[in-house]
Amino acid sequence: MIRVVLPYHLRLIAEAQGELRLEVDDPPTLRSVLDALESKYPKLRGTIRDHGTLRRRPFVRFFACERDLSHDAPELPLPEPIASGSEPLLIVGAMAGG
Repeated sequence: MIRVVLPYHLRLIAEAQGELRLEVDDPPTLRSVLDALESKYPKLRGTIRDHGTLRRRPFVRFFACERDLSHDAPELPLPEPIASGSEPLLIVGAMAGG
């Protein structure tokens, strides 16, 4: 089971509360987690990644295990602590502005 933490605004869109738990086939990848997330919470489609290209939106970042996974290839297996559910995958909305 994969644990996912969304920022407040995405939890509102998803109509979800707290940490999300997703079932994903082994080995879990960023792509398979996002596919499962969008399947379970279809209102999130297009908010985290582009509908057509499936590329991460510019102001969305992925963190886990004290690492920024945002630029990792989406088909790479996620770190073991995420796969085992001991650590959550954090989806974070980046802040910009001056």
